[in-house]
Amino acid sequence: MLKLVQKFLQINKYSDIKDEFKDLFLSHPNYPSLFAITDSFDLLSVENAAVRVSKEQIVDLPSNFLAYFKDELVLVEKAKNFVRIHTSKKSNLKTSYEKFLLDWNGVIVAIEPNNVIARENLKAEYSWMKYFLPLLLISGLSFFYNEYELFSTTFLITSVIGFIFSIFIVQEKWGVKNTVISKFCERGSNSSCQSVINFKDDVENSWVSFSDLPLLFFGSSLIAILIQPLNSAVFVGFLSLLSIPIIVLSVWIQKFEIQKWCIMCLAVSFLIMSQSIIWFSSDLFTLDFGLATVFPFLFSLLLLIPIWASVKGMIKSMLQNETSLKDLKKFKRNYSLLTFLSKKVQHLKGIEELRGLNFGNRNAVVKLTVIISPSCGHCHKTFQEAFDLVLKFPDKIFLSVLFNINPENADNPYKAVVERLLAINRATPGKIVEAISDWHIKKMSLKRWLKKWQVENISMMINQEINKQYEWCSKNDFNYTPVKIVNEKLFPNEYELNELKYFLNDYIEEKETILEKIA
Repeated sequence: MLKLVQKFLQINKYSDIKDEFKDLFLSHPNYPSLFAITDSFDLLSVENAAVRVSKEQIVDLPSNFLAYFKDELVLVEKAKNFVRIHTSKKSNLKTSYEKFLLDWNGVIVAIEPNNVIARENLKAEYSWMKYFLPLLLISGLSFFYNEYELFSTTFLITSVIGFIFSIFIVQEKWGVKNTVISKFCERGSNSSCQSVINFKDDVENSWVSFSDLPLLFFGSSLIAILIQPLNSAVFVGFLSLLSIPIIVLSVWIQKFEIQKWCIMCLAVSFLIMSQSIIWFSSDLFTLDFGLATVFPFLFSLLLLIPIWASVKGMIKSMLQNETSLKDLKKFKRNYSLLTFLSKKVQHLKGIEELRGLNFGNRNAVVKLTVIISPSCGHCHKTFQEAFDLVLKFPDKIFLSVLFNINPENADNPYKAVVERLLAINRATPGKIVEAISDWHIKKMSLKRWLKKWQVENISMMINQEINKQYEWCSKNDFNYTPVKIVNEKLFPNEYELNELKYFLNDYIEEKETILEKIA
């Protein structure tokens, strides 16, 4: 299902958020439900709609959408005279509109196509170059210090290509997806790199697995040829010839046992076969190898094995930690847990009379109140996270900013910041966003901020308001900042404020349930 939805995002030009969607979707408490999909879309600000429509409306539907077909979630692409159906099993079905309508229950999920191509996406497409450039530099040094003939140059090129394919094979083994390679590997229904690479690997937990062998072979070949081109190329050709039985066995397993082809594995096999044929048919064909011929490869292999074992262990540990983190996120994103940890404000009465700084939709279901102090470093982060939530979900969140500062403490230089913010909010509310952002987001110095935001006089009403907010905080024993209140309950300290976005739909659903009971 995940790959299906990711393909749906890709078709609609949301390739840059596919990984982020994966993280949100897999960690969603309701995974793998339809709600988990739409909720993840909401969190990523992807305009979406999950609705049931009459079958006659198929003509008016978007060119692609998710739908329930034969009780299975599928991706549907409309054409002029037929529809193409993509399933989670990677099978494609081309059928007429009439047949599709018979087994479609009318439920669809549609999203608004992304017409903005981020510059970051372009950078990501060429991120592989940072790995290629060091290899190019080392090869250049080798060409400068060694003499290369056509024979050794050919083996260098094939070893580089084989090494790159070997890295992709290991990535596929670990489930690290590459967009280009995924397209390459899944070109047809009878090709699946993952099925072949993960087939009966009985030494998975040992220091080396079958999928590591191409990496070790081509990596050692590459290092050896860069050290001593001609002699190493000759020995690599000999080893390639010895590898032919393994290649034949690999092809036999793919053809008859798995009945799936691994394009990357076939590419590696082709490169090894090519090296063996080139060596066997050349004038350098010999079975008499001296130490100078064997040593560079053995040295490279002995150097590469412990390095790879260490790197492999670290990467596997990282992937396991990532899996554990997803499980933890799934646990934290349980709304029942959040509700359990949220405590009631001790003395809520009077909060509606406080006049702080307000942002967002007053009719929003989620009422977020943050109580901060201008001298508090943690309050900078709290305000920025709260303000970012309002910017991202302006219709769902209403933010109220209150201040906890002792009005009788004349020695506190930061008291002037609160006074001026409240005064600006009353006199010129259009400037309050810039004023508070300068302090809590841009983090201007006190001297510079006071110079920029000068106020003629501070009225008695402002001082009274500061006093009311301070007394209300004292009544609730809020002798600290920041304090975060969501819908009249304290937001748990176990959560970061930006995690509130995961529960917006839960708050809305809870509100609707309460209203239905009242009605």
